[in-house]
Amino acid sequence: MTKQSFLHGTLILILAGLITRFLGFINRIVVARLMGEEGVGLYMMALPTLFLIITLTQFGLPVAISKRVAEAEAYGNIKKIKQILVISLIITGTLSIIFTIGMILLAPFVATTLLTDERTLYPLIAISPIVPIVAITSVLRGYFQGRQNMKPQSIALVIEQVVRISCVALFVKIFLPYGVEFAAAGAMFSVILGELFSLLFLIWMFRNSKRMKLRRYFFSYMKSGKSTLQELMSIALPSTGSRMVGSLSHFFEPILVSQSLAIAGIQTAVATKQYGELTGYAMPLLFLPTFITNSLSIALVPSISEAGARNNPNLIHYRIHQAIRISFASGALATIVLTLYSVPILSFMYGSTNANKFLVLMAPFFILLYFQAPLNAALQALDLAKPAMWNSLIGAIVKFIVLIALASNATFGIMGVALAIIVGVVLVTFLHLATLIKAISFRIPMIDIMKMVLLMGSTWWAGDMLKTILPGFESSVLTLGFSLTILTSLYIILLFVFQFITKEELKQIPYLNHLLS
Repeated sequence: MTKQSFLHGTLILILAGLITRFLGFINRIVVARLMGEEGVGLYMMALPTLFLIITLTQFGLPVAISKRVAEAEAYGNIKKIKQILVISLIITGTLSIIFTIGMILLAPFVATTLLTDERTLYPLIAISPIVPIVAITSVLRGYFQGRQNMKPQSIALVIEQVVRISCVALFVKIFLPYGVEFAAAGAMFSVILGELFSLLFLIWMFRNSKRMKLRRYFFSYMKSGKSTLQELMSIALPSTGSRMVGSLSHFFEPILVSQSLAIAGIQTAVATKQYGELTGYAMPLLFLPTFITNSLSIALVPSISEAGARNNPNLIHYRIHQAIRISFASGALATIVLTLYSVPILSFMYGSTNANKFLVLMAPFFILLYFQAPLNAALQALDLAKPAMWNSLIGAIVKFIVLIALASNATFGIMGVALAIIVGVVLVTFLHLATLIKAISFRIPMIDIMKMVLLMGSTWWAGDMLKTILPGFESSVLTLGFSLTILTSLYIILLFVFQFITKEELKQIPYLNHLLS
């Protein structure tokens, strides 16, 4: 099995993330145009419940598997790796059965009482079979990540999106005549098919690796795996707590939003539509660069874990610093583009500019979100998952307090929800950074901060100038595309000028190393 360097593995994940994010946007455009804002609202209100159930099922094991497999790989301990997989599959398999049944039984209560819209029942029921599929997939992904081979999961992600986008229009059209709630259920079913094909590919890749056979002595590995279970739980429990905070936050968010907006005197249908604009139109654009930062996070955990196992603190600091540089480089351009060109982007993508106010308000603050995932991954790799959990909990509590206070006020309404999300993002990112500073004396050099300011200032000025030089960008897709191409090209040049990406780092990637040599 091929093992990649940190940057090589990250690049593979980024490429897969770019493809899947592009396909995901096509999927969202199709869903939005077929179902409308209300249908998207129902779809988005049901998703947090799914994320909560999946978090409970995975039990924080993906990160734990990646870390422990990387450590065992550093010493060539194949028996340990097999034991990790056996214990993980037993845990996730058992929990997936329990929570799938629970999700189906509680769906009516969640839809009617908590989400205050009984139409969400159908997408909740439709998505429930995905839980065991995702549970097994997460174990296999953790295994490949721990062995620092990012190709299998990257290909699996692309397969999942291709299948989903191939099916979503069909199922939405079939069920739409029966109502938007059934159309939302059809969209959910396409998600299940995508995940199923992704899992089948990972199983095929695992079997072809010929490293081990899980069925041989399965129960003996289970019985002798007490110490392995404890090692996994030392990472999994606090990681579960951290993910639980995020999942509970997403679960309660639509509930608190609907209840708060009701207090503000906003009707249910209007509230659902506004929430769909925020979470279905604006948030996906704001989260666009996260496919890069999430790729960094996935590659960062085994890389730092291996460096820790080999007692190499200098490499740990270098990897974190490297991840922050690349995260900023990816996020700064998105922040500027979404702020300056929000209206035409929304118009061409969704045929509606109602979410413009959210993008202009939130984009400048979301530059901090792009640091959050790598910082969190670094904390988990350093056995600091518990402080990371507390940081996430504090951020979620403060976000909800702000949300209730503002969204229930008719003056703020749905904008109060956007402000609360901003507060949560900023607070958690700074808490993660403070934890790293305290734990390992990590520092971001002042020269790097100055470079960040200069990079954003220069790019913003260039983008503003392009709007003046090419005024037709609001009515022509070609003009907008040309403007963004020029701005992106200039931005890439500035990345090398300010040394956010160096020639030495590019040489770590096999294909570019040959080209540069």
